[in-house]
Amino acid sequence: MTQTALRPLRTVLVDAERRLAAAGVPSPRTDAELLLAHLLGVPRTRLVLSDEVERGLLVRYESLLARRAARQPLQHLVGEAPFRHLTLQVGRGVFVPRPETEIVAEAALRALVGSSGRLAVDLCAGSGALGLSLATEVPGSVVHLVETDPIAAQWLRRNVERTAGAVAEAGSRVQVHVADAGRVHRGPLAALCGAVDVVVCNPPYVPDRAVPREPEVRDYDPPVALYGGDDGLDVVRAVTDSAAALLRPGGWFVVEHGDTQGEDAEEAGVPQVVRETGWFTEVLDHPDLAGRDRYTTAVRT
Repeated sequence: MTQTALRPLRTVLVDAERRLAAAGVPSPRTDAELLLAHLLGVPRTRLVLSDEVERGLLVRYESLLARRAARQPLQHLVGEAPFRHLTLQVGRGVFVPRPETEIVAEAALRALVGSSGRLAVDLCAGSGALGLSLATEVPGSVVHLVETDPIAAQWLRRNVERTAGAVAEAGSRVQVHVADAGRVHRGPLAALCGAVDVVVCNPPYVPDRAVPREPEVRDYDPPVALYGGDDGLDVVRAVTDSAAALLRPGGWFVVEHGDTQGEDAEEAGVPQVVRETGWFTEVLDHPDLAGRDRYTTAVRT
């Protein structure tokens, strides 16, 4: 390899960062580094160990940069998304798990660890981020993963297979169900009614009229995973019914929502929806790490 076949890594990253910043990418430096680390097959933290980049690899890097500049999600380009201790496969047809959902997983984990049966259900499972976190971090748990959309369910099954070793090491078990999350208690999970310790859910909660501004969300996340009716709460109401049927007395319901759908919502918020069923007590709303309303917890009466 001749010297002319190489470019300094620092120069490559500076150019990439400028290009992504000009395209409006929110975290241009981070994305530039993650894309290059992906191509080099090394963790981002090890990029500093490389001095130069081979021209052939730069051609592939240019292709990825062009797609990211067109606002294709970073996670789609690298084929995976980190979530707590997991790395999940994602792509077209499945919702990309967000960092703010990790605190929702934490609340469900605390509830499941404190239960005797360690039986959980993840409604609207998508990639499996919440349910697989429970299965791998709570030893001896049994987690049922329910996903309505058959395309998302394909990604879910891939992640179940990918995490099978970690689930087995924890002594846990998981099972996938392709079913309507709002009616699953009348179908494949009917036998679990009144026995589940924790139901966790990250449902579609964007109002139909509130089209997201971010192209990565608007153009690439599946609509079935985003939109929840006129007020965004149609699916929340349905999964609350399922949770009430599935949970044992004293069981916990943990549900994510938008930052305008909490206790102080101008219209009906998720805490109000849960309270009005009459099936729950100790209904509390909680903020995420940025202080924004993020999820509601409730205990089955």
